[in-house]
Amino acid sequence: MKKNGIKDAWNEGKSIVNGWSSMANTFSAEIMAASGFDSITLDMQHGLLGYQKVVEMLQAISGYDITPMVRVPWNEPSMVMKCLDAGAYGIICPMVNTKEECERFVSACKYAPRGNRSFGPVRARIYGGDDYFLHANDTLLNFAMIETSEAVDNLDKILSVEELDAVYVGPSDLAVTMGYIPYTYEKEVEDCIKHIVETCKKYNIKAGIHCPDGKTVKERFDMGYDLGTISADAALLTQASKREIANAKK
Repeated sequence: MKKNGIKDAWNEGKSIVNGWSSMANTFSAEIMAASGFDSITLDMQHGLLGYQKVVEMLQAISGYDITPMVRVPWNEPSMVMKCLDAGAYGIICPMVNTKEECERFVSACKYAPRGNRSFGPVRARIYGGDDYFLHANDTLLNFAMIETSEAVDNLDKILSVEELDAVYVGPSDLAVTMGYIPYTYEKEVEDCIKHIVETCKKYNIKAGIHCPDGKTVKERFDMGYDLGTISADAALLTQASKREIANAKK
């Protein structure tokens, strides 16, 4: 089976710079894949992507040396399984707030006896290889999103779930549930972000986080995070356009 580049990098002690695709477009996904990211996440929750477009975008980036992942819209097993069947090598699941919700999620990512994923890797076997079934449970990654104060309160219980590979912190939702506005990093939110990664280390669970820019990704790596996402394709396009327009009109 085709190896998981994220897992290989982590085994070598390296950090992962993740790209984020929210625009439902195969060419934009290909641009992201060719830009040098270690992995690309296709966002079905807040992005403009439906399932068929996810399949097409996975096909568009499959020729590049990156790990393809999908953030599913919700903790709903059928969509988790469909995205894995489409060839995703990692699944990020939003709003995992309890141990029971985490167990429901990770179970959908694993074949029996380690989970309840249904067999039928229609595209995944083409992308991953004919021996996909034999190695999928140990190759694919699952990330439970920690993005609410409730999830932080239940963090130890969530991290104790067998078969959980990693968590993914959503700082904006975390800030909102703590009484702050999105895109702000108040001291209480920062302390919480640090607490999450420190607790993950105790359980030997990897930790990823969404960041507004590469500078913040580096800061999160220094804090102990194993994966950092640089913004998103639409935001990067907007920022670059505004910057160059401003330069032109000076």
